[in-house]
Amino acid sequence: MAKKQKQQPSNTNTLPKQEALTLADQLGGDILAKLKAAKQELTAKEQVAEEERQAKLAFERKQREKNKSFEELLDEYGDKGSKY
Repeated sequence: MAKKQKQQPSNTNTLPKQEALTLADQLGGDILAKLKAAKQELTAKEQVAEEERQAKLAFERKQREKNKSFEELLDEYGDKGSKY
């Protein structure tokens, strides 16, 4: 038995090709400017948050180093120190 091929319906109601409009073209200039400003503000906030996180991590590292016991310091540095 031969397989029958399904016929695809022809599109007789195709729309005429319109000029390719970008999202920027479709939005008004003021809305696009507001979106760009919001994006810049968001990236600035993210950068400030990342800098604060890095500063907090550095501070915590310093505090851990400061609060180490003599035994922990000796284990970490051993005989690496110079003799005076």
